[in-house]
Amino acid sequence: MNAGSQTMPVLQAERLCFAYPNHTLFTDWSAAMHPGVTLVRGGDGRGKTTLMRLLAGELPLDGGHLQIRGISLHKQRDAYCGQLFWTDPRTDAFDSLTPLAWLQAQRRRCPKFDEKLLGEVLDGLALETQMLKQFFMLSTGSKRKVFLAAAFASGAAVTLLDMPFAALDKASIGFVMDLLEDASSQPERAWVVADHVAPSGVRLAGLIDLGE
Repeated sequence: MNAGSQTMPVLQAERLCFAYPNHTLFTDWSAAMHPGVTLVRGGDGRGKTTLMRLLAGELPLDGGHLQIRGISLHKQRDAYCGQLFWTDPRTDAFDSLTPLAWLQAQRRRCPKFDEKLLGEVLDGLALETQMLKQFFMLSTGSKRKVFLAAAFASGAAVTLLDMPFAALDKASIGFVMDLLEDASSQPERAWVVADHVAPSGVRLAGLIDLGE
């Protein structure tokens, strides 16, 4: 893990352990995520999505500790999760909702939600006509765009993005690249991006390489 040493980490993972039946992914694994964009890179099956879910508190750790700005997932779960934004882009849990209703729920959940930025991202990703459709009616790319719009507007101290460019059209990929480039210089927020390769033109605060 390479990260800038001039800032205090926002998210710290200490000696994480996790295994699926007959398949161990992490043993005494530690990392520190600083403000800006940290890339989690790795081949298929190396644990990129699993790591995102562990950092989000969605999967239970077999051992180790996670904390955001000194707040422990183990000891203060609600406070920890309240500083973090994560939506699994593959989920169908919201299929009966409209993006408008789901975004309203994110506004209530995220105390630093940025309405102005949300409008800019919805416009930049051409989502205005999708707001009143139910999620199950949207294409995979449109669903992912809605989740990305909420992530960027959330104002969360830690934002986890799993394969953020998957299923996006070329114009949307460029727009999200620009958003991440802006995110790379933010002094308060840490962005953890899981992907096979680094986003082009985005300065990284850190790199976590899970191998091929």
